[in-house]
Amino acid sequence: MIDYNTLTVPQATILQKELKDEVIISPFHKKITLIGGADISFNKFSTTVYAGIVLLKFPELTPVGYSLVKKEVHFPYVPGFLAFREVPALLDAWEQLPVKPDVLVVDGHGIAHPRRMGIASHFGVLMNQPTIGSAKKKLYGKYEEPDLTQGSHTILLDKADLPLGTVLRSKTKVKPIFVSPGHLTDVDSSLKIIEQSIRNYRLPEPTRLAHNAVNSFRKGVLEEGYTPVS
Repeated sequence: MIDYNTLTVPQATILQKELKDEVIISPFHKKITLIGGADISFNKFSTTVYAGIVLLKFPELTPVGYSLVKKEVHFPYVPGFLAFREVPALLDAWEQLPVKPDVLVVDGHGIAHPRRMGIASHFGVLMNQPTIGSAKKKLYGKYEEPDLTQGSHTILLDKADLPLGTVLRSKTKVKPIFVSPGHLTDVDSSLKIIEQSIRNYRLPEPTRLAHNAVNSFRKGVLEEGYTPVS
């Protein structure tokens, strides 16, 4: 097991490059009956991380339950390496789930990362789990702005013009979201799943509900552990 609390940034860089070689980008053909959403909440300079995974029926997107965990972490806050702060708590939240989702949407990036190892890819490789990154902001890559209408999208490219993901206008005249495959998915299937996961908001329901849950947890409204939704 990786000891995230003792890793240095140079060691983390080496580990990212090693994990990158294990990422599988391939079409996702499995029928989805349960989809998960994952998010993390923390103050930038705090050692306390709040993690949450929400389970939803698919395609209805009705909540089934949520797993919440609070954990102390000591890896520094460094852009491009946030997975080393976030993944340990997310792994604990994952272990609490009584049933695992067919695919997990993570608030963050998959391969749309300077070393192709965003949190969705990092977590997906460790758990051998199909994952998708859905981020509010670009971390890496280049793209043309999609049209202002809902559903418009363009391809996010790396320096060699290879596809990293999709820039999707999830709502008309709002900022786009950045969708990228994490592990055991590809650009096309990631986009299709996210498109089916959007309702009345900019963010897809799995990560939107996970975001709401972890923030309520951090504020003391929700309790740690797994809670089914009746």
